[in-house]
Amino acid sequence: MEVKYALSDAQAVAVAFAERGIVLDGPVFQDDQAFAPVGWSFGDSKLGVSFLRLRTVNGRHWFALKQPVANAQDCLEYETEVLDRGQMHQAVLLMGYAATVRVAKSRRTGRHGDISLCLDEVEGVGAFLELERLVPDDEPADAVQAELAAFVASLGIDAVRTSETYDSLVRAAQDGPAVALPASRVSTESARNAATSAAL
Repeated sequence: MEVKYALSDAQAVAVAFAERGIVLDGPVFQDDQAFAPVGWSFGDSKLGVSFLRLRTVNGRHWFALKQPVANAQDCLEYETEVLDRGQMHQAVLLMGYAATVRVAKSRRTGRHGDISLCLDEVEGVGAFLELERLVPDDEPADAVQAELAAFVASLGIDAVRTSETYDSLVRAAQDGPAVALPASRVSTESARNAATSAAL
């Protein structure tokens, strides 16, 4: 389960984390190739559809399957390391999938309790904050994502929440004018309101 925010100032987020005692690892480059079933197109519903990804980090490769459930950022997810990315790529194509977009990013990671934090710089799209929590399959997506959003609001940063995944954001940036980020803006004022609500 995750939430994602576009950032105007990634350094401000790093500072906010430091003030909370959250330590981020050094940046790591991730090279991702996304795949979708043949016949699926961007703009079609993602719910119940299995999407695949090949990721390379420091010469090691991972294969992942994600299937959105309640929304695009609430997914069943399975991941395993593979030895040969090229061979796995060809196997994925023979499974009836097509390569869609490449997502290249620099990622710094940290943790806050059971929340995984990622501060990303995505080529062609910009800076993002991604929060993820692993939960049982029957956990309500809205409630978990609301808790993650409340934590972001409490940081007092300028961020715009997006319901899109990185592959959709990259595709939109490649296809047309500026990417629309249909969601809410988090500001210092909303952070105060969220913090007050959390205290009640």
